[in-house]
Amino acid sequence: MAREIAISRFGPPEVLELRQVPDSPPRAGELRIRQTAVGVNFTDVHGRRGDYAPLRAMPMPLVLGLEAAGVVEAVGEGVEGFRVGERVAYASSPIGAYRDRRNFPAERCVALPAGISEREAATVLLKGLTLQTLLRRVFRVSPGAWVVFHSAAGGVGTLAGQWLRALGAHAIGVVGDAGKLAAARAAGYEAVFVRGRDDWPARVRELSGGGASVVYDPVGRDTWQGSLACLAARGHLVCFGNSSGMAPPMQVNELRDRGSLMLTWVRFSDYTSSAAELQSAARELFEAIASGALKPPAAHCLPLEQAVEAHRLLEGGRTTGPLVLLP
Repeated sequence: MAREIAISRFGPPEVLELRQVPDSPPRAGELRIRQTAVGVNFTDVHGRRGDYAPLRAMPMPLVLGLEAAGVVEAVGEGVEGFRVGERVAYASSPIGAYRDRRNFPAERCVALPAGISEREAATVLLKGLTLQTLLRRVFRVSPGAWVVFHSAAGGVGTLAGQWLRALGAHAIGVVGDAGKLAAARAAGYEAVFVRGRDDWPARVRELSGGGASVVYDPVGRDTWQGSLACLAARGHLVCFGNSSGMAPPMQVNELRDRGSLMLTWVRFSDYTSSAAELQSAARELFEAIASGALKPPAAHCLPLEQAVEAHRLLEGGRTTGPLVLLP
């Protein structure tokens, strides 16, 4: 039997329940993975709350989670490039990572280099692939660029500070409360402001001499207007989350009137939809880690059966780094 965390309805963290389910062998094209570390991300919170229409259409019970690492126990028919006993990780749909064992498409897996542990992979792969998409593909950050990154003390934000520093950018972080200032500064941001306390759009324009080239915003409603206001002409607002709620409606002419701004909403899965794209992105991420440009932070680890507490911590904004469930 395998163990999993499932929901039978959408709602608060308490809807997450531990279940036992039968094991099954991998089908053609799949790997059977004994999972040793499962990443917990805010997208899981959105899924649990029912914020995503595709998930609302899926049958219950539903197992959340997009990221995990472990050891291959069996290889399905037709799979090439993986072997039993190899360490692998994944960070993509189909959802269902909150398990101790799982069958998963081999083409969505990456082999782990020797220098990366399974716990590190579960803290860094989804966030790192997201960053590779944000910083190297959607808007390719160049040396000297002025960059604003929201939630700068979170799991993605702390890695972003490191990578932006290595790229030679002027990185400005924005955090939700003063208790997170130290973590953001330690991540490499040269200036950090507190949302709701500081006039951060004005400070960004002052420091940059006119505005940022790009703002990366996973917050949504609470930062929407400020993010637009701190951009320079021809600046780019990159949205990749809505932790505070959905951004308000806007007229497209507002982008013209504010200086020919550009706006995009990013799902990294759309940039790693092929196996070749996934492997290329993972290779750049692992190279950044190997070079020392990125140092995966220590994870806050909880047993799989404490998934409710993990969601409470994450949704309550009481984390300054990644969360991992240990099956």
